[in-house]
Amino acid sequence: MGNGADLPRRIGVYTVERELGAGGMGTVYLARSRGGRAVAVKVARPELAADPHFRERFRAEVEAARKVGGFHTAPVVDADPDAEAPWLATAYVPGPTLAELIRGQGPMGEGELRSLGAALAEALQAVHACGLVHRDLKPGNIIMADDGPRVLDFGIARAVESTRLTATGAAFGTPGYLAPEQAQGDEVDGAADVFALGAVLVSAAGGSAFGTGTPLGLMYRSVHEPADLSALPEQLRSVVAACLSKDPAGRPTLEALLVSLSADPAPDPTTLALATPDPPRVAPPVPVVPLADPGRADEPPLPAPAGGSRTRRVITLLIVAAAVTSALVGAILALTRHGDDNKAGGPSATASDTRRSTSQASAPPSTPGSSRVSAAPRDRVTVGVTAKSGQSWISAKDHDGRVLFDGLLHNGETKNFTDKNRITLVLGDASAVGLVVNGKEVTDDFEAGQVQRLTYGRDD
Repeated sequence: MGNGADLPRRIGVYTVERELGAGGMGTVYLARSRGGRAVAVKVARPELAADPHFRERFRAEVEAARKVGGFHTAPVVDADPDAEAPWLATAYVPGPTLAELIRGQGPMGEGELRSLGAALAEALQAVHACGLVHRDLKPGNIIMADDGPRVLDFGIARAVESTRLTATGAAFGTPGYLAPEQAQGDEVDGAADVFALGAVLVSAAGGSAFGTGTPLGLMYRSVHEPADLSALPEQLRSVVAACLSKDPAGRPTLEALLVSLSADPAPDPTTLALATPDPPRVAPPVPVVPLADPGRADEPPLPAPAGGSRTRRVITLLIVAAAVTSALVGAILALTRHGDDNKAGGPSATASDTRRSTSQASAPPSTPGSSRVSAAPRDRVTVGVTAKSGQSWISAKDHDGRVLFDGLLHNGETKNFTDKNRITLVLGDASAVGLVVNGKEVTDDFEAGQVQRLTYGRDD
């Protein structure tokens, strides 16, 4: 990118020469130290700079990132978390990004893919050894230098993501490379970087692990559908499939990955076993329901025990008795809850009721866009989500991290969630939904196509 009239003249003690690019954290500039050394200076966006929590996390992440060494990273050389616009300087590494290289020269062959994967695994080992998780490994964050790939922005994604836990929310990570647990807003560890590494190798081979399209579609497929490995050489598919396991525990360690990607692909009996590819799966349109009560009609029949018909009759009577007892207790509890809620003037659904009835969720106190807004109870948080156009993928969890809903909302469809403390949402495209929180319509101007992570409490 060329010079512009709006370029800052100096950032700290570094003289700015030109803009290199922009990303989720802010703008990156090529600059020179007073001794003439080239550095890449990344300056935080204004909305991040205004968030004190971001500054705290940014300071901690910078200190950890300074310790990262290794052959395949660009070291942090300077930073100022307290500047008006916090910034970070790393050694400048000349060369195209992996994304630019693939666009210009085409897909890599098996040997190049093995070398790339091994280099990235070594880089991530250095990052993880310092207690960091990259969280945003992608072709645009990998510089293809003359002496091998270099990983940029390690650890800083966590500082950016920490601000996504507020009610305003913003994009985090890059759909298509996000591990399922990260896309759903869970805590992540180094296994999330292994997942991203697998997706990077698919891209370097000329493919796309989870297709193309909107962030909503990419995130939904990464959580619910198997990766497309057709672009990879046959010899690498099992290794990359293991990296892209939906279950973090099913992904290989970086050490096992280095052995598998070595120049000699012969199996090593001492290597940790790689996971098998995830079987094709279709996402349920409703959340996972709790275990069924005894005696449900849709439960599979119990196998007949040995011992004759008398034993079978006794077991049958016990099952029927258990079912009747369970039904009576459930009815009494339901009447008790109903009476308590009516006395308090609140809704009759508790958080656990919401989890059981998400597929038949009632409309929220006020449908987004309506002129009538009902008062919300003060002892809980209620969130209503309505798809305004097309379909929207959402994941909703309660304060304990239990899934209330994970699936697609279709045009005009509404889901209502209730919890005593907190509701956390991940929205594939927040601009495509309407929100009513505690009886009040949310009017935030969400940017179209951005993934949002939003957390709402009783006071929001």
